Amino acid sequence: AVVRAVHPEPLEAPTNAEAVKQHFRLLRQGLLAWMSGETAPVGMPSHVDFAAGVADALNRVLALGVGKQVLIVSSGGPISTAVGQVLKTPAETVVELNLRIRNSAVTEFAFNPRRHHLVTFNTLPHLDTAETRAHITHA
Repeated sequence: AVVRAVHPEPLEAPTNAEAVKQHFRLLRQGLLAWMSGETAPVGMPSHVDFAAGVADALNRVLALGVGKQVLIVSSGGPISTAVGQVLKTPAETVVELNLRIRNSAVTEFAFNPRRHHLVTFNTLPHLDTAETRAHITHA
């Protein structure tokens, strides 16, 4: 939906390196257009609403109080958005973080009553053996 919002014509599945690069250029362009409010991809909330939902989840964790451990399982968009909110990064950085997230990666935050702190991003301790490294993939 994000790509179609900036490139409504049909695209063939990428079959070579240049086509893959073109796909990711369009994906970056589409994500930035959605984030800036320039597009409204079909079936997606506005980026303002999406980001507010991520902020709400982070605020709910803060409301639990210090000393609690919370597990949130999500996909790359909310994870990169949360990291971007905590680090106060520009949209371009959030997009790059999103495109670097590996499948089943772990991102950790610590928090105090006032704010979150990024501890780790995109780690794979559960796949850090010679036997399991082949399972490391990107979306």
